[in-house]
Amino acid sequence: MEQELRDTCKRLLEEGAVDVIIGYGQSMPDGPVCPVFIKKAEDVGRLVWNRQCFGNLATYLTRKEIKALGKPAIVVKGCDERAVVVLEQESQIDRASVYVIGMACEGVGDPPASKCGYCDVHMPRFADAVIGEVANEPVSQDGRYAELDAFMKKTPEERFAYWTNELSRCVKCYACREVCPMCYCNRCIVDKNRPAVIDTSSTPMANFAWNMARAFHQAGRCVGCGECARVCPAGINLRLLNDSLAKAAEEGFGYRAGMDKDTPPVIGSYALQDEEEFIQ
Repeated sequence: MEQELRDTCKRLLEEGAVDVIIGYGQSMPDGPVCPVFIKKAEDVGRLVWNRQCFGNLATYLTRKEIKALGKPAIVVKGCDERAVVVLEQESQIDRASVYVIGMACEGVGDPPASKCGYCDVHMPRFADAVIGEVANEPVSQDGRYAELDAFMKKTPEERFAYWTNELSRCVKCYACREVCPMCYCNRCIVDKNRPAVIDTSSTPMANFAWNMARAFHQAGRCVGCGECARVCPAGINLRLLNDSLAKAAEEGFGYRAGMDKDTPPVIGSYALQDEEEFIQ
């Protein structure tokens, strides 16, 4: 798959179909995998594909520095592809101006990351080119939210104590924001100080305000890539927060972000089938 990826990217650059490849690179065989931006066909040998390709590269599609490089081709896993779908639905990218290379993925990490155990998009579905082949096995809703369901069996007091402890470790580094494809605001609410909406200091109240605000901004938008939790230096289980809102969107509106490019986003759309009577 890695060689086929390199050959595909080389052809795209040589033909002038794209100006830059957004992919994965690795400086040493056993070193960490990081994003690379390839503009020359002779450099495609820097591209890699292995079980350490964690990052959701869709986050770079909305950055002005990357847009300045010209038409991109982006390497995506199935879960990353969901982010591309949402970005198009939210008018943040012109899908016709992005060449998507989908990689069949059996999971990342060794052992596989927990999210991979209940992934049902191992095979990208909307890419312009797909490399490799693996089955997309259906996963029940109970399987997707098993950790959340177990957590919700705790009493409200126990859940509050859990989050008080978790968020007390937040240092406001904003790594979660920087790695998330859905955090593309030119100026984040936490950076505004006239007026100051959220205290930028790392206090219990400020930490709660920041993490709750960000979670609600992900409602009906989070694609479950899990990057926010992976990069958190404090090891806060941010995925649990996002899953609670993702489950609410699925149960209340039958909606999963990025799963169907023709289904309107749950936020900002209306249907007669919506269960909440107050909006009918």
